[in-house]
Amino acid sequence: MTDVREDRAHEETSGDAARWVIDSWTMTRREFARWARNPAGVLLALFFPVMMLVMFALFLGGSMTVAGGGDYTEFLVPGLLVLTMAFGLEGTMTAITRDLGRGVLDRFRSLPMAPTAVLVGRGVADLLESVAALLIVLAVGFALGWRWHGTLSAALGAVGLLLLLRAAMLACGIWLGLVVGRPELVMAVQILVWPVAFTSSAFASPESMPGWLGAVAEWNPMSATATAVRDLFGNPGVAGTSWAAEHALFLAVLWPVLLLVVACPMAAGRFRSLSR
Repeated sequence: MTDVREDRAHEETSGDAARWVIDSWTMTRREFARWARNPAGVLLALFFPVMMLVMFALFLGGSMTVAGGGDYTEFLVPGLLVLTMAFGLEGTMTAITRDLGRGVLDRFRSLPMAPTAVLVGRGVADLLESVAALLIVLAVGFALGWRWHGTLSAALGAVGLLLLLRAAMLACGIWLGLVVGRPELVMAVQILVWPVAFTSSAFASPESMPGWLGAVAEWNPMSATATAVRDLFGNPGVAGTSWAAEHALFLAVLWPVLLLVVACPMAAGRFRSLSR
């Protein structure tokens, strides 16, 4: 009798896992269908980092210096890749708040489906969009003179760090979208993202900043990823000797993992508590 109960429990667990995967993929396909109906929004999101890269590389690059005399475009491209991963936060928030305001999330919660499949589907779709954005920025950077000088495994590790940061930002965006609840409040959060992005080493080395601002930039999670990605690509990086600069790879993993550990349960809990 005990063996029969254990077999049934195993079957139910396996069935729940399979349903979760199927429901999550269904929600991912829903996001693809939404992209097909509104390609302009997707194209605009992909065009924005390209515009930033061209503007800084061509218009401002001639006046920028890099520690050790390296090429500024090679310094800039990894930083823009990091910002590309961070700037998707508001897009995720807008989509979540739109579904929340229209009652779409409440309808999904009333269906016999895995509770968090809606959030997972949104996250997977955004990650796939991020891969496309990475490829486009890398292609434009290559056209502007950027090159990677490391091994293929190191380059893949850099891409992995970028997608890890993106996953952490998506988790935060989903949770914040569920908290703010209205699309018009997304702008307030977006305004806060910009100072964090620009107080990093994405565009300039912390050594070129005032002392207190340079210290803030060195401990910025985006700086850790930017420095680690530059090292893995073999591009010019910062010349700092602080603990944060010397352990950038460790921090590039630690910061996103901490954000995921905190944001994922909070987003799932907030989603389950809707309309209670």
